[in-house]
Amino acid sequence: MRPVSPRLLATGGLIAMASAIGIGRFIYTPILPAMAEGLGLTKGEAGLIASANFAGYLIGAVAAASPRLGRQRFWLLSTLAVSAATTAAMAWPEGMDAFLVLRFLGGAASAYVLVLASALVLERLAVTGNSAYSPIHFSGVGSGIAASALLTWAVASHGLGWRAMWLAGGLASIAGLAAVALLVPQAEPSRPQQAGGNGAANLPLMLLTLAYGLFGFGYVITATFIVVIVRGSPQALAIEPVFWLAFGLSAIPSVAFWVGRGRRMRVLPAFAVACIVEAIGVFASVAWPGISGLMLASLLLGGTFMGITALGLMAARDLAPANPRRWLAILTAAFGLGQIVGPIIAGYGYDLAGSFFLPSMLAVAALLVSASLAMAVDRRHPA
Repeated sequence: MRPVSPRLLATGGLIAMASAIGIGRFIYTPILPAMAEGLGLTKGEAGLIASANFAGYLIGAVAAASPRLGRQRFWLLSTLAVSAATTAAMAWPEGMDAFLVLRFLGGAASAYVLVLASALVLERLAVTGNSAYSPIHFSGVGSGIAASALLTWAVASHGLGWRAMWLAGGLASIAGLAAVALLVPQAEPSRPQQAGGNGAANLPLMLLTLAYGLFGFGYVITATFIVVIVRGSPQALAIEPVFWLAFGLSAIPSVAFWVGRGRRMRVLPAFAVACIVEAIGVFASVAWPGISGLMLASLLLGGTFMGITALGLMAARDLAPANPRRWLAILTAAFGLGQIVGPIIAGYGYDLAGSFFLPSMLAVAALLVSASLAMAVDRRHPA
């Protein structure tokens, strides 16, 4: 097997995350306003489409945890292809049933990519002593979100509609698949992970899982509807694409920043602080709905959600060193469950009350509880 440059390997992980998650999952957010207008979707229907994607993500995370899942590179490339195909295919349907199926399949594919890319990239970087390159891998989500902002803006600027935006996202993801195939070779066979683990760590891991699920609920309402919220602000509407671009660009360095904080103040306290910062961003999105408040919300949310994601997975590895892949998948599943509930509550809550304020306050509360749980785990088992 040829030697692999750690920088190129991490770049392959970045492109995989950008294609399947940054674009495959999150491009729905900047497309949503034009799509809802073109099809006459209610906020509840828009939230249901988002939740179908997150339901697929939950199922994919559980399936990707199977210890019998061999040929990891084959499955990584295959699920990247599914993500690209289902993104592009969103350009054709007219009815809700097709949208729900496509987004469900795309969500399952994105979870597979997250787990498998992490196995092929992050574990190999750790084994070879090159974990310093790990933030490059995680920065792919922010890079993909920024790319989705630029793609949708470019399509709109040429007078094309929401269907062309989905097609452009699918084509960009196909290009990403080709790059990953070149940069991420098959991993060498590794020793099987030990079963079980330290029983004393079960309660901290369960509390961490609950905290991670609440984080998934807490961030996803604003992440799904931020562009819709922007469209409701007469001052912000004129520069609509800038907010989603700011969200993506602030996510790119966020993993390195928060992982650095984790090294200085321990992982779980850094997780808690990031949740509190994110809660401020969610609050700003509805309490201060002008340009300044919405920009603050975009920067704080974008600048924390991938950092919290990385810190949670790092904490799980610290608490379950004998079986990290199992707990990575469990946390990802809890995160996915939180994401399913969030858009449904937000969408139908808006249809009933005409505002995202109350759902967003629930999200703020969830993030604050998540921070408290992380600190409780840290007191029991400093990581």
